Amino acid sequence: DYVVVKMIPDNRLPPRHLHSVHTGKTFAVIKWESPYDSPDQDMLYAVAVKDLVRKTDKIYKVKTQNSTVEYTIKKLEPGGKYHVVVQLGNMSKESSMKINTVPLSAPDALKIITENDHILLFWKSLALKESNFNESRGYEIHMFDSLMNITAYLGNTTENFFKVSNLKIGHNYSFTVQARCLYSGQMCGEPATLLYDELGTGEDSSATKTGRSTDIAAIVVPVLFLLLVTLGIGFVVLYMRHRRLQNSFTAFANSHYSSRLGSAIFSSGDDLGDEDDEAPMITGFSDDVPMVIA
Repeated sequence: DYVVVKMIPDNRLPPRHLHSVHTGKTFAVIKWESPYDSPDQDMLYAVAVKDLVRKTDKIYKVKTQNSTVEYTIKKLEPGGKYHVVVQLGNMSKESSMKINTVPLSAPDALKIITENDHILLFWKSLALKESNFNESRGYEIHMFDSLMNITAYLGNTTENFFKVSNLKIGHNYSFTVQARCLYSGQMCGEPATLLYDELGTGEDSSATKTGRSTDIAAIVVPVLFLLLVTLGIGFVVLYMRHRRLQNSFTAFANSHYSSRLGSAIFSSGDDLGDEDDEAPMITGFSDDVPMVIA
């Protein structure tokens, strides 16, 4: 035997499993389930969206018999903060959640041009890739001094460049450019960051280190090559001089060698004159040669 029992739906229960499916710059897709399974009639939901930045409220009505409900909240602002409340139209218990929309992208191609006493920051217009950005909103620029550990707000502009002066020699700076923050700095775009060292390269740190290493190598390698060439030439010159001295000494010794005595005979040089250079040297008298005295 069995019996069928049908439970009476409780319309005072809150929607279940409220969560965000996808969040963009100007919209958010949320999803929830009905307070109880398999509703037998259409259910009216109230979706209240409170803008935490602007302090405004909007209410949307959703009518469906589905157990799982998916709804897209539109006309949101990039970088905004919202509080979403979902409940049945009879003001039953509620389910809530917070949503942060995606902020505007960072400006592209941020570069630095160094002038005599200042630098210029350049970047591409954000309106080229962000349809929700108006140039009248402008950009704001910040600077971080790593030596002093200080972040400074430099100002804002509606142009695509900004002049920075009074930079100190020997300091490293980081510059950020982003869509101007709205409502007391609560709705900002993503920042584009560029590192700038005291040499004014306007590159990031890794590129700066790579450039410096390349410059050092370009100087050191030729110098080492010249030193090696100079040392090689010096060794060759010393070797040739050594060979010449050795050959000259050998020739000199051979020209003064006496086969009878078996040794070389050298003069003291005191009695040698310019005219005696070619005169034969008398080395002695032999016993078989008669001596004639006039």
